[in-house]
Amino acid sequence: MISFYRGVWCPYCNMELQALEAALPDFKEQGASLVAISPQSQANSRKSQRQNALGFPILSDSGNEVAAAFGLRFKLPDYLAELYLSLGNNLPVINGDQSWTLPMPGRFVIGQDGIIRYAEINPDYTLRPEPSELLPALRG
Repeated sequence: MISFYRGVWCPYCNMELQALEAALPDFKEQGASLVAISPQSQANSRKSQRQNALGFPILSDSGNEVAAAFGLRFKLPDYLAELYLSLGNNLPVINGDQSWTLPMPGRFVIGQDGIIRYAEINPDYTLRPEPSELLPALRG
């Protein structure tokens, strides 16, 4: 399973990571493993992992290249970049690149055969599926 994560600074993302952590025993019972992917630097990914007490890794996706391959990468318009800066979220520093890009929140269950069994993508970063919604895809 893969969850695309915006970064340590995103409270919605952190709540999602914590919900996924709570469901991790159910996922493991089905033989699944979980990884989160974020455009943030490796140091910030480690910080996210510590702060959320996660038993699964957060991988750093430099330049959002993996997110782009999944069709999730988008560039923030200038007005949003200014807003993020005013809130103390300097994405070029947090992510270690100047692209001002983020992934749309996305969650995928991918079988060992490489077939995507579940996909949830929502451009509204405040809406995330419940972890329990993944269980039927893991069982099937």
